[in-house]
Amino acid sequence: MNQEIRKELSEATNQWLKAKGYNCEDLNQPGENGDTALMKATREGVYLVVKELIDAGADINLRNCDRNNALWFACFGNHYDLINLLLAHHIDINNQNDNGATVLMYAASAGKTEVVKLLLQHHPNLDLQNLDDYKAIDFASNLEVLKILKNATK
Repeated sequence: MNQEIRKELSEATNQWLKAKGYNCEDLNQPGENGDTALMKATREGVYLVVKELIDAGADINLRNCDRNNALWFACFGNHYDLINLLLAHHIDINNQNDNGATVLMYAASAGKTEVVKLLLQHHPNLDLQNLDDYKAIDFASNLEVLKILKNATK
């Protein structure tokens, strides 16, 4: 990474990177389980760091050892602001992890009704299947999620 890009990061973000064991010179450096700084900041819900990393050119679509991208961690943590930010920057909403699961499948299986609603606003592929040939609708863990996904498939 060149010096010009590095200057875009605030001192707070540089300190966060150092504290988490990431190299401030390589924004795409994989850490534990292949998680990049962007993934870790997303998991922790640190909006400022996520925004600065994206603006500085971190690769938004990198995947960790489980083949999850940062959107998975935003959905896992119910970080709606980060879900919106990542989707606004064109993260792959249809990314399939090593089990073939998408974030929509995960949200449906976890009963995360609000996350499902938010994801549907960004038109994920409802026909994708995991390794066991299940679609997101097959994972609906509550009636509300089932109704929302049924309506989305019409």
